[in-house]
Amino acid sequence: MDYKELLKNARENLNGSCRVCRECNGIACAGEVPGMGGSLTGSAFIENYESLKKVKLNMRLIHDAKDPDTSVELFGKKLRIPILAAPVSGTTLNMGGKFTEREYISWVIGGCLDAGIYPMVGDTAVDAFLPTNLEELKKAGGEGIAIIKPWENKNVIQKIKMAEEAGVFAVGVDIDAAGLITLALHGKPVGPKTLEEIKELVNSTKLPFILKGIMTVEDAQLAVEVGAAAIVVSNHGGRVLDHTPGVAEVLPKIAKEVKGKITILADGGVRTGVDVLKMLALGADAVLIGRPFVTASFGGGREGVKLYIDKLANELKSAMILTGCKDIKSIDSKIIYKMEE
Repeated sequence: MDYKELLKNARENLNGSCRVCRECNGIACAGEVPGMGGSLTGSAFIENYESLKKVKLNMRLIHDAKDPDTSVELFGKKLRIPILAAPVSGTTLNMGGKFTEREYISWVIGGCLDAGIYPMVGDTAVDAFLPTNLEELKKAGGEGIAIIKPWENKNVIQKIKMAEEAGVFAVGVDIDAAGLITLALHGKPVGPKTLEEIKELVNSTKLPFILKGIMTVEDAQLAVEVGAAAIVVSNHGGRVLDHTPGVAEVLPKIAKEVKGKITILADGGVRTGVDVLKMLALGADAVLIGRPFVTASFGGGREGVKLYIDKLANELKSAMILTGCKDIKSIDSKIIYKMEE
């Protein structure tokens, strides 16, 4: 299987829920929530893509970075490349329903582990989906992370315990799902969290706790204050609040304030290994990728997921050579082109 064949298969298997566009930029699917699009005008999804696209790189070829080390350690685990599969869930809600949640998530989990990275599994309006995702993760030795929706704390804690029993090595809550329309349509009570509520969740587990949905310096500082292990700079793929800035736009300010105090993950508009390099240069320690894993799994199952990750790894290594970065730690803002004022 090659990548073009994978995309062709995905276009057929997603039953119109995703067009598998040449550029996954949020324009064709604007307003399609439920579905794979961004909310209302689709501006937040589009801005994730466009803000990252605007970042340009300095090409440098007089250096000794001939064989870069792309590996990184996160949460005590070594990753071949600094990428995690984002917790995208809901085959029947958002992906056309041709494949079951179990089929889809087993492909994502298996493909990630085959390729040397780790998956995040998600939670959604359908009660059965998180247990299904955790069952599949448990079959794979618990080698992944569970991200839970911002339900009432007692329900979140109950689901954290389920995740612990599955053997996961980190847990978290995507507070950016507080306004998700798919949950509202199913009458599911989610909402923002107070500082005390987040502290309760952090203290309910011994596992590293991840707070997903940070888009301001203020919220990033609060995440450090409550003892979270990591934040994900994310606007939930542009699926909740219309007209937010793109992740690449807010990431540098957040990194300037909290880098080194907390692990910074970035999630928004990443499609290629070059995009990964850009996010790392803007201040992320690693990135999450969402929609392309849906495309890869629906287009080629487990093999398709591995094929996509291998493609990312090759692109990242090539981009590191062309910008003079010998390892992940050496990637910084110096590789970003800044036009003279």
